[in-house]
Amino acid sequence: MKPEDAPDIWTRARLGFAMTESLSHPRVAVYIEHYRRNPNIITISSARAKPFAYFILTEIERRGLPGELLLLPIVESGYAAEATSTGMAAGIWQFIPSTGEHFGLIQDDWYDGRRDVYQSTHAALDYLQSLHARFGDWYLALAAYNFGQGNVARAMAANAAAGRPTDYWNLELSSEAMSYVPRLLALRALIEQPARYGITVPNLANRPYLQPVQLGRQADLEYVAELARIEAREVLQLNPGYRRAITHPHAAQHLLLPAPAAQRLQVALQQRGPEYPLVRYSEYQVRAGDNLGQIARQHGVTVAELRGVNGLNGDMIRIGQRLRVPVSGAAVTAPPTPSRAALADQRYTVQAGDSLWTISRQYGVSVASIRERNDLAVDAMLQPGQVLEIPRDQEEVTLRRVEYQIRPGDSLGTISRRFQVDISDVQRWNALHGDGIRAGEMLTLYVAAHLAVDG
Repeated sequence: MKPEDAPDIWTRARLGFAMTESLSHPRVAVYIEHYRRNPNIITISSARAKPFAYFILTEIERRGLPGELLLLPIVESGYAAEATSTGMAAGIWQFIPSTGEHFGLIQDDWYDGRRDVYQSTHAALDYLQSLHARFGDWYLALAAYNFGQGNVARAMAANAAAGRPTDYWNLELSSEAMSYVPRLLALRALIEQPARYGITVPNLANRPYLQPVQLGRQADLEYVAELARIEAREVLQLNPGYRRAITHPHAAQHLLLPAPAAQRLQVALQQRGPEYPLVRYSEYQVRAGDNLGQIARQHGVTVAELRGVNGLNGDMIRIGQRLRVPVSGAAVTAPPTPSRAALADQRYTVQAGDSLWTISRQYGVSVASIRERNDLAVDAMLQPGQVLEIPRDQEEVTLRRVEYQIRPGDSLGTISRRFQVDISDVQRWNALHGDGIRAGEMLTLYVAAHLAVDG
C-alpha cells in the first residue's frame, strides 16, 4: 500500500514504522499498561494532532525517517502547542530556548517559533536527524533529544570504560530519559495493534487539512480571518507561534490555514495586490516632551510594538518624527471610542472595500455583534450598498483600560464575568491562545467606565 492510499493517518504511519528492537522489553510493557489505563491520553492528543498530523507525517516520510516520530509529540507534550515545561521547553516538540535558537526558531516579543507547529516540526526533525547521524541508533538519538547529547555520550563512555554495553537499555540516564523510549514504543504498540490491547484509536483523515500561506508582510490576524472567511479564533489556534494577534513585522509572516480558507485568502490577496496593507496604522507626529512610553499608553499599544513597526532599535525619537501606530490586531489595542455621529447613526451602508472587520473598528463594536444583529453567516460576503444595523447598546458604553493582576483562583471565566467582557476579547487583548493563566500575571482589559475596579 502506498502512503497516499492509506485510509487514515494511523494506517499510513504504520507503513513507516521502523523501530523493531526490544518491543517486548519490560520497561515498554509498563507504559503499554499505563496508556491502556489512561486511554484519554491518546484520545486528547489525537484531537490536538488532527490539523497537523498530515503535514508532520508527510515531512517525516519526505526525509525517510521512522513513522514512529509522528508519536513523539504525544510523549513530549500531548500535542499541546501551548505546553511549557518547568525547564522552559515549549511547543509540541518541547524546545528549550537555546536549542530552539540554535535551530533557527525566532523567539521575541512578537513570535515564538517553538510554538509554531510548521517551523518547529522542521527544526525538530533536523535535530533528530543530526542526533541519529551522531549516534547511529534511533533509541540513543531519542534519548539525546530528551536528555542532551553530551549527557548520553558521557553515559556511553562510562559504560565503555567499565566494560558494559553502550546501547540505550544499559545506560544510566535520568529517570525521564530512561522512560522516554519505552513510552514511545508503548504508543507504537497500541497504534499498531489497538484491537489486541482493547483500545480505540481516533480516526484521522489521510488528507491535508492545512495549507501554508506566505503573506509577505505584517498582517493583523483578525483582518486576515475576515479575508479568508474564517473565525479569528481558529486562525490563532492554528498559529500559536504568534504572541499577538498580529504577525511579526520583519520575520515570521506566514500562516497555516484550513485549505479552503487558505485558497480564499490567496484569491483576496491577489485581488488587492502585494502592496495592499494587512495592518491598519494611524500616524502620530512626535511633540516636545513625548517619549515612546507615553505614546504607547496614549494609543493602547506596547513600546515593543512601536519599536517593531517603526524599525526602532531603542527609545530615541525626535520632535516632528512621524511614527506609525497600529490601530488593529495588537495584543493590547483598545476598541476605539465611537464618535457622536457614529452613535447617532444605527444603520451603515457598505462601501466598496469594506469588511466586517473595518466596520467593527469604525463603530467600536465586535465583528460577532454585527454578524449576530444582521444574521450573517461566517462566510457571508458584504456587497456595496448593503445596509447593516449597528447594535447601539454596545456602542454607547465608554471603555477604559485596566491592568488587572491575576489572583489565586481566578480563571478567564470568572474574570470575564466580573468585568462584563467576553473571554474571546480577553484572549485577543492579551494574545492568549488558550485558557491558561497564572496568579501574579497582568492582564489588559477594556471595561465599561462605570464599573468599579479594585484589581
